[in-house]
Amino acid sequence: MKHAISRLMIATSALGLCASVGAETTLRMAHLWPEGSAVNQDIYQAWAEQVEQDSEGQLKVEIYPSQTLSKADQAYDATVNGIADITVTLQGYTAGRFPLTEIVQLPGIVNSASQGACILQTLFEEGDIAGEYDDTRVLFLFTTGPAYLHTRDTEIRTPADLEGLRIRRPSEVAGEMLASMGAQPLGMPAPDIFTSLQRGVMDGLSFPWEAMKVFRINELTNYHLQVPYYAGTIVATMSQASYERLSPEMQAVIDENSGMEWALRAGQVFDALDEAGREEAVAQGDTIHEVEAPLDDPDWSGPLEQGTENYLERLEERGLDEARDIHRKALALREQCEA
Repeated sequence: MKHAISRLMIATSALGLCASVGAETTLRMAHLWPEGSAVNQDIYQAWAEQVEQDSEGQLKVEIYPSQTLSKADQAYDATVNGIADITVTLQGYTAGRFPLTEIVQLPGIVNSASQGACILQTLFEEGDIAGEYDDTRVLFLFTTGPAYLHTRDTEIRTPADLEGLRIRRPSEVAGEMLASMGAQPLGMPAPDIFTSLQRGVMDGLSFPWEAMKVFRINELTNYHLQVPYYAGTIVATMSQASYERLSPEMQAVIDENSGMEWALRAGQVFDALDEAGREEAVAQGDTIHEVEAPLDDPDWSGPLEQGTENYLERLEERGLDEARDIHRKALALREQCEA
């Protein structure tokens, strides 16, 4: 009788093992971009499809766009705490949490999203900023293209023209620079901008061309100043607990779809959207001015350089003595990553 029970238990265990090997796992991905946007479809949906293909259907990714699973300012914690298995968010939504990462946002570093993705991912892979993500498993990092100034009714040519204007700030770092130039920085998630601008809650915003198109902000603005004073940093990251629950084979699928290849792919999508966003503004007859070299411009160089210095000094006051070295390295990576 004992032998019969043992054989039954072995058979049952074997059946259970087979079921677990072929079991389907669904991973929940949260982000803030609209479902129909190229950002969602050409980056996040494409990533999900690749993971499903590489896992032979064992891994499914269920995407929650437009802050439907977690609000933008809580998105990273949602992954840390397991509310989402994967999150894609801008580090600027959690002010002060990723201080070394946000160095890449500073003026003069990012000229394109592809270049920015290369710089940021390199800093992570070489250990310069990796410690800021010890509580999750980073898939890949990338950036927006340069962000510019866009307004409804006020033409901006110099910092003095910002005096008193209510401008949506993309991050604390960028907000401080806006404030130093006389603007009144306002904080809000990207999906809320259209309504706020439409209702006159603010006068303008700082955004890359990509976001002007994706969030339909071009429809409400008439004036644009291309002064590249910051770029948004973005992380796609996974709950460590969710990753560890996967089999070694499925972990390998996630690992194969992490790193520089996907960082650059995301950058290329953002670059294409930047071009399309600017073309949209041109087509609707908007006024567009450009400051080609703001760090050499007599009007813009002062506040931008001072903004950079203020930020680096603040990091040093926090004991982050490596901040200036990381800033220098980010600047040095520009040429390599441009290629």
